Amino acid sequence: MTTFVLATANPDKAAEIRDILSPLGLTLRERPREVPDVVEDGDTLEDNALLKARALCDATGVAAIADDTGLFVDALGGAPGVHSARYAGLSATYGENVDKLLTEMASVPAQLRTARFRTVAAVSYPDGSWFVVDGELEGVIAVAPRGEGGFGYDPVFVADGAHGRTLAELTPAEKHALSHRGNALRALAEALSER
Repeated sequence: MTTFVLATANPDKAAEIRDILSPLGLTLRERPREVPDVVEDGDTLEDNALLKARALCDATGVAAIADDTGLFVDALGGAPGVHSARYAGLSATYGENVDKLLTEMASVPAQLRTARFRTVAAVSYPDGSWFVVDGELEGVIAVAPRGEGGFGYDPVFVADGAHGRTLAELTPAEKHALSHRGNALRALAEALSER
């Protein structure tokens, strides 16, 4: 099976998923507009990824791919974590989430600004079977946003292996090659090839 419906309602995520998976031979269908938003009330990234994948699979009858991503900041005890997209409130913008993070990190010294992105990707099939994979990216939180690319927390996340640049300062190809989402989706494609 190489055709999947994308479960994400986030156009930025959908574009990244398509950019990473399409060259690997997967056919990705758009999330139907009539499918309502999925309430992401799981306790873990795995829970939320599966909630979305199962909901879209059930609604369309087609195998679905979903992901959930969190930013885990050591100085904040792992926050925002599973609540990354809603860190500054239920309908917070990317900028509002970044602003809240930087405010909370204002007094944290450089050596303690370590963090990691983690993405869990899930596949749900019409027969009820499913699997999940994950990917991580280590880095540090910058003191101010830098760069025009990416989305979410990308302007303040200086990734290991990015030579001091934030994810927002990388080209899409550079970001996909080392990112948490890229790592998770390549693992997903590999798992699919073994099925």
